[in-house]
Amino acid sequence: MLWHRAAKQLYAVCALLLMLTSLHCHADSAVDPALRALLQQAINEPNNFQDEFDAQVWLQDMNNRLADFMDDPIERLTLLRTLHYEAGRANLEPELVLAVIEVESHFDRFAISVAGARGLMQVMPFWLNEINLSDQNLFKIRTNLRMGCTILRYYLDRENGNLGPALARYNGSYGRTVYPEKVIQALNRNWFKQ
Repeated sequence: MLWHRAAKQLYAVCALLLMLTSLHCHADSAVDPALRALLQQAINEPNNFQDEFDAQVWLQDMNNRLADFMDDPIERLTLLRTLHYEAGRANLEPELVLAVIEVESHFDRFAISVAGARGLMQVMPFWLNEINLSDQNLFKIRTNLRMGCTILRYYLDRENGNLGPALARYNGSYGRTVYPEKVIQALNRNWFKQ
């Protein structure tokens, strides 16, 4: 499978780069060149489902759950199809990405934080300049999810799969537990429930 091969390549790169400092929220700090390279690679990968049947089963379930947050069924399905692919491409559970989005933007694709982060996954706009995509728009679902999932995967690898510290790094609150606890609560309450 193509996305498995891409994920393995991404992991190999990440393993070599675990010792580098990384950045998500603070544009005034030095930008991590390793994360910049991963974002550049990720933004140029194709976008399609590998297993349409499994995706449709997942889409039906998540569409019902997402209805509590988004009214428009076409918008929900567009988000879920793209999210399913982008999470799989980054070897993330799509439900985890949904929980991050719930906490970060409450599914407002036009959200802007006080720090200037944009879109569903609240990606800082300086990353577009860092990877020479200044003409891209972080309010576009695909761009935001691709970059957000790549960043989250990078931090999970850096933290050896330890979700709490990885989420804190993603949020720029490393060393604190409030943000990771919010995401894990959202995950258990809305996305992993049976």
